[in-house]
Amino acid sequence: MTRILIVGGGYAGFYTAWKLEKWLSASEAEIVVVDPLSYLTYQPFLPEVVGGAIDARHAVVDQRRHLKRSRVITAKVTKIDHATKTAEITPAVGDPWTLGYDQIVVTAGSVSRTFPIPGVADEAIGLKTIEEAVAIRDRIVRNFELAANLPPGPARDRLLTFVVVGGGFAGIEVFGEMRSLASALLARYPQLTFDDTHLHLIEAMGRIMPEVSLPTSQWVLKNYAERGAIVHLDTQLKDATGGVIQLSTGERFESDVIVWTAGVMASPMLRNTDLPIEERGRLRVQADLRVVTAEGDIVPDAWGAGDVSAVPDLTGKGVGGFCVPNAQHAVRQGKLLAKNIAATLRGEGVKDYYHESLGAVAGLGLYVGAFQSGKIAVTGFPAWVMHRGYHGLAIPTWERKIRVVAGWGLNLVLGRDLVQLIEREHPRVAFETFASRPKPPVAAAPEPAGAPKRAPRTRKKPEVEPELPGAKGLESPVYANPAPEPEPATK
Repeated sequence: MTRILIVGGGYAGFYTAWKLEKWLSASEAEIVVVDPLSYLTYQPFLPEVVGGAIDARHAVVDQRRHLKRSRVITAKVTKIDHATKTAEITPAVGDPWTLGYDQIVVTAGSVSRTFPIPGVADEAIGLKTIEEAVAIRDRIVRNFELAANLPPGPARDRLLTFVVVGGGFAGIEVFGEMRSLASALLARYPQLTFDDTHLHLIEAMGRIMPEVSLPTSQWVLKNYAERGAIVHLDTQLKDATGGVIQLSTGERFESDVIVWTAGVMASPMLRNTDLPIEERGRLRVQADLRVVTAEGDIVPDAWGAGDVSAVPDLTGKGVGGFCVPNAQHAVRQGKLLAKNIAATLRGEGVKDYYHESLGAVAGLGLYVGAFQSGKIAVTGFPAWVMHRGYHGLAIPTWERKIRVVAGWGLNLVLGRDLVQLIEREHPRVAFETFASRPKPPVAAAPEPAGAPKRAPRTRKKPEVEPELPGAKGLESPVYANPAPEPEPATK
């Protein structure tokens, strides 16, 4: 039976496996999904997780629950040798092993792309995983708790200064949610005022959100300025050592929360494969999602999709002629990939990937959004409703759709949950602090030189051992305080 190995369980990988289960019977193929995480992260919801509008568990999809016939392996693919059709699987615990396959689908996704700026690797945090989103939220709430106990001054300013690097969709959305969260927290801390909070977004280009029109991006800038958030255009981050932000404009300030969203790059695992890679480190594929060499020759039985692949954009609107790395493309490529693999196994023809963008929609914090489709632009509250409506329907499985929408409804009635659980990063601290430990053995004091040695004391054994009551049997048990004999009854 044909074994299909899917490397990566993100959008493209999850949808490929999900739809292969629909298009292929159990007797036609064995589907194996390998990913270091056991869930798909719906990344468009990460900014709302930061803002406390969505529960973290509702922004992920359990692979094993919804991939009924696939074999899900929680591990990393650390090497692919397509010449022998084998892959090296490395689990978190245990020894690596080799897995053979007949067809391989590479959907390993992307990771944050950074530059060698001093301090970024040590101080900043990305926004690619659910764990990062939760950590940003908890740190912001915790900083408010700490700042409320401090007098005005540099220490408090550092705690209440939040920085986002990157003015693309991810950066703009998380920046708006952070502003919205900070404003909501002020109601709980009367010691702090709006002017005590400082939010900075740093963008190297002269504009933000290149996916939308210039007037729409300018409306977003105006909205942020009205909400007290500062956007630095044509500005580069020069240094972040120790949380001290130094900009190319000469400005300098301190921050305890630095969020990096300035681009992504294909998963570095591709470097350990013999598959063809283009100059930007992405997998070479043609429009039907089959892997091809630099000369255009098809690599048999190899497929690619999602952020890790350079998929041609047949609409002619993609950057550099390729599809931009976003969820809209990855989901649709995964669906087409499943159909093309099924068609190939049955000797049928494959189709090219072609998708006209439906537009771009962004949430900029509670009740504020921006939408752009062609020349049509919507901003403010209507765009925020469109943002939630689109992504509420786009997240995979009805189970997750219901959880997300129900959470939104509860937030409208009860308000967002602003409790921080930052101690979850070190959950054993409380236990370790008070846990009893064995005392170290005490060394016996040495006897003085020349002292006579004492003979060991022996206990003299009595000639006759005393017999305890009830010792010979169980008829008369021994009690510490035996009950007195009952007195005879009197007339």
